[in-house]
Amino acid sequence: MTKNIFKPGPNLKSVCGKNGEAIPIPDGWALLPPGDAALTRRVKSAGDHFVVQEKIGRRIFSKGVWADASTIERIKTELIAERSTLAHVNRKQNDAKRRLKAQSEYVEDFNAAVIAYLAFNPAHSELAHKIAKVVTDHSTPVGSGTVARTKTIPIEKRAQAAVIAWMRHQTTAYDSMVIPKIKGKRREIRRMLAKQSHIILARYRRNEFTEGNCVLVESLQKIVEQKSNIP
Repeated sequence: MTKNIFKPGPNLKSVCGKNGEAIPIPDGWALLPPGDAALTRRVKSAGDHFVVQEKIGRRIFSKGVWADASTIERIKTELIAERSTLAHVNRKQNDAKRRLKAQSEYVEDFNAAVIAYLAFNPAHSELAHKIAKVVTDHSTPVGSGTVARTKTIPIEKRAQAAVIAWMRHQTTAYDSMVIPKIKGKRREIRRMLAKQSHIILARYRRNEFTEGNCVLVESLQKIVEQKSNIP
């Protein structure tokens, strides 16, 4: 375990060390909950601290940072003073505008990448644009955790992966499958379903489909109906 990173302890005043041993929280310390990145960063830089994390499944969740209570309060007061200044307010507003602009541009670029990947015959252009919008709306929100938000692969690969993932959940029985807990089995099933999705997309590219009888059209219709039922 990385230095200063611990697991939750057996009680509220302890953490678990590398070997599972309970380590008591020093007197005078307090737990700073997660949520304020700037405050957490400054507290961690100010001195001794315990970072508490818990792994659930494949994800790691922050449980906060233990540190000297007076240090936390001092830094919190300093931050409140900084954040009350007009310069800080203006900077936050400008940062928000930049993020919004960057997100808007990314959504537009991702949507175009999805359409390019689909590459449907012109006879099915309208369907391609509908699919692209649904996939983009689902995949691109900040914090969604989808493949579209990763920067480790080109946007073209992200678009392809997002389409196949969307089809896996919307056009197959994947979500209701009972998959044996055998190493590699889920990956094997995903590959099998991906092949089916590639076959469907290829037929639209060759204009071999009549849209009235296709899982893609049916899935889009279900999504439209679900949205119409939302108050």
